[in-house]
Amino acid sequence: MESRFERMQFGENCMKRGLVVGKFWPPHRGHQFLIETARSQCEQLYVMLCQRPHEVPRAELRIAWLRELYPDVQFYLVDDTLGDDDPKGWAHNTKRVLGFAPDVVFTSENYGESFAHFLACHHICVDKSRKTVPISGTRVREKPLQNWEFLSAPVRGFYAKRVALIGAESTGKTTFATQLADHFETNWVAEYGREYCEQKFERNLNETWASREFVHIAQTQYEREDLAARECNRVLVCDTDAFATGVWHERYLGFASPEIETLVQNHRAPDLYLLADVNTPFVQDGTRDGEAIRGWMHARFVEKTTQQNRKCVFLQGSFEERFLQAINSIDDILQNDK
Repeated sequence: MESRFERMQFGENCMKRGLVVGKFWPPHRGHQFLIETARSQCEQLYVMLCQRPHEVPRAELRIAWLRELYPDVQFYLVDDTLGDDDPKGWAHNTKRVLGFAPDVVFTSENYGESFAHFLACHHICVDKSRKTVPISGTRVREKPLQNWEFLSAPVRGFYAKRVALIGAESTGKTTFATQLADHFETNWVAEYGREYCEQKFERNLNETWASREFVHIAQTQYEREDLAARECNRVLVCDTDAFATGVWHERYLGFASPEIETLVQNHRAPDLYLLADVNTPFVQDGTRDGEAIRGWMHARFVEKTTQQNRKCVFLQGSFEERFLQAINSIDDILQNDK
C-alpha cells in the first residue's frame, strides 16, 4: 500500500503534523532526542504518552515533565490497553485521540513501519539501535543514579536521594549540611526557618509565634527542597525539613499542627534522617533560646522518627566521628542504586 506521504510530492504540507508515541517511563535523553528530532522536522508535533496503572513515576508526573521541557508540543495521555503487536489497533486509537491521521510518525521501535502503514503516513526511524543516546527506560528505572547523565532536571528531582539533618539547637546541623554537600559534590538546602526567624526578631525581639508561621515555613522549605533536588548530584542534603518544623511547632506552641502533619504526609519523605545528639557545647548565635530544652527536643525527634518508621541514623561521638557516620550512612543509600 502506498502511503499518503509517498503520494505527496513533498509539498509544503507534507511534514505539517508529526506524531511520537511512547511510555516515557521515565523520560530520558533518548526520548528527548526522539522528540527534538521530530519537532525539528514538522510544523506541529503531537505526543501520545501511554499509561498503565501502578507505574512509578506515574504518568501524570511524566507528562507534566515533558510539557515543562517542550511547551510547544501537544501532549495526550492515553491508556495503554493495546500491545505493541497491534499496530492496526494503535492506528485506529491514534486517529480517535487526535481526530486526524498525522503526516509522519517518528519512532525508535520495531513496530514503527507497521504503525505508519495503518495510519497511511510516513515513518522516520530515529536511533533505533540506541547508538546516539545509549539508554533505555528500563535501565533508568533499575539504576537511576548510575544513569544520571541521561536525565533532565525534573526527572532528577524525582530520583535524587534526599537526606535531612534534624535535631535540637546547636548540634552542628548546618555545618554538617555544608560539609556533606562538599564531600558528595552536590548542593544543599538551607534552613528557611532560621532565615524567617532572623527577619522576624529583627523587627521585634518580643514577637510571639503563630501557627500559620510554621505552616508557611514548612511549605517554603518543601518548595526550596524540590527546586534544589533538580540541580543536585544524585543526593540532596537538607538542613531540616517540614517534619522537623512540626517538632518546632510543638516546642513553641505546645501542640502539634494538623496542617503541617498533612503537608508531611503528602510530601515525599527523605530517604534518610541524620539526628545528631546533644552532647556538644551550646553555642549562642544571637537567636537561640533552647539550651535548656535540648534534651527534650532530641528525645522528641527520637520518639517521632521511631513512631513513624522514618529511616534515621543517630550521630554520636566527636564531630569527626559523627561526620564519618553521616558519610557512611549516605553511602549506604547511594549503594542501593548500584
